[in-house]
Amino acid sequence: MARPSEAPSAERVLELAWSRPATLGDGRLVCIDGRAGSGKSTLARAVTALAGDDERVVHMDDLYEGWSGLPTIDAQLDGLLRPLAAGRPGGYRRYDWERGEYAETVSVSPGSLLVLEGVGSGSRGTVDLATVVVWIEAAYDVRMRRGIERDGEAFAPYWEQWAAAEAEHFARHRTRERADLVFGT
Repeated sequence: MARPSEAPSAERVLELAWSRPATLGDGRLVCIDGRAGSGKSTLARAVTALAGDDERVVHMDDLYEGWSGLPTIDAQLDGLLRPLAAGRPGGYRRYDWERGEYAETVSVSPGSLLVLEGVGSGSRGTVDLATVVVWIEAAYDVRMRRGIERDGEAFAPYWEQWAAAEAEHFARHRTRERADLVFGT
């Protein structure tokens, strides 16, 4: 396992993913997990850009049922990943944050690589399907600044609630300890 002082590397992630057998049907699943604002989306964009245009990323933000949705995320992940593992399209209901409710169902076709990015992507419930689990960490003040810059002041009142949900989730799932790669930003 890499030490957290190492900078995130899309090359290392893809090298490890391609060196391992397929775990998601004929494809590979890269889960990029860590606390809010740690740099998961940035690494996911770098991985998919390096992998090529036909590769995909699913953002966990689209799967949570609002600010209190992290504890129930495994059901959404099952509906997305289990069918893909069987060679069929998977799907999830996209959460509309502005309306505060689920919107359309998004279908995801099987492919050679799927990058699942966000808090809870490396959950124990679907870890058997993960080819590579990546953990990214950053200092609290850096993460909070990034979160506010990305999501605006609307995020600020929920920061502590979300941080508590993350802490509980990660204590239960022990994602960092199970990660194949650990990066610091």
